[in-house]
Amino acid sequence: MGTSIPHIDARRFVGAELAERKGSTTVSVCLPARNEAETVGPIVTAIRHRLMERIALVDELIVVDDHSTDATAAIARDAGATVVDASTVLTDHDLGPGKGEALWKSVHVSTGDLIVWCDSDITDFDTRFVTGLLGPLIEDPGVAFTKGFYERQEHDGVGGGRVTELTARPLLQLLFPDLASVVQPLSGEYAGRRSVLELLPFTVGYGVDLGLLIDVHRLVGPEAMVQVDLGRRHHRNRPLVELAPQALSVLQKGLERAGVDVPADAELPPLVELADYRASALRS
Repeated sequence: MGTSIPHIDARRFVGAELAERKGSTTVSVCLPARNEAETVGPIVTAIRHRLMERIALVDELIVVDDHSTDATAAIARDAGATVVDASTVLTDHDLGPGKGEALWKSVHVSTGDLIVWCDSDITDFDTRFVTGLLGPLIEDPGVAFTKGFYERQEHDGVGGGRVTELTARPLLQLLFPDLASVVQPLSGEYAGRRSVLELLPFTVGYGVDLGLLIDVHRLVGPEAMVQVDLGRRHHRNRPLVELAPQALSVLQKGLERAGVDVPADAELPPLVELADYRASALRS
């Protein structure tokens, strides 16, 4: 087994200090959201008030509306986010709705040097999720990617959900032992440098979190990755029957990345391969 990815406590980072230290580096926080009308508003409000208005840590706050059928977009906009309809972005590369599509398109529409992603279904959101993920990236230019983990209130102690513990972590231990130390490979809270994220393909479906983790590790190595303890997190707990497609997608993506010929969710190409993205990067 190779070098393990170190752990850092999010509480060691103070937002005001990070805002002073970031210099000319710009930060985008992107929230993929599908039918999260009950939770997206408070998350946007907290980030806008505490990390944009009180201190100039976050420069851009984007909610990528992933084909919602409720009031997610309106609520996020009223709370102060820039809302982007995923169905209107890079339409020539539309492989269907999904979290991976929303993440990929958020890299295209955002402008920050550092990109932070958080899920939009968190019911006890704390801005330490953002500051904790940003801290290592701002403090150390050698860090390229940060991955959050947390204590889930639905379970005892620090650990992941059912798909994480029964599918993702055993798969990593068996096929990717260098990633066996990752506490929550499927967590939706992570951040990275644009210069790295734009080089990666994004799986359209549920396998995106695992696929990005494996691909980042292959690209930059464990020395450029950090796990961040975000404390406690609570979100909507889905019934077991709804988790079967997620587990299948995660398993397929892990096997595919290990070189096994299995059907898997489609992938969107690295953004640097797209002329539209390269042109927008030059304009910015």
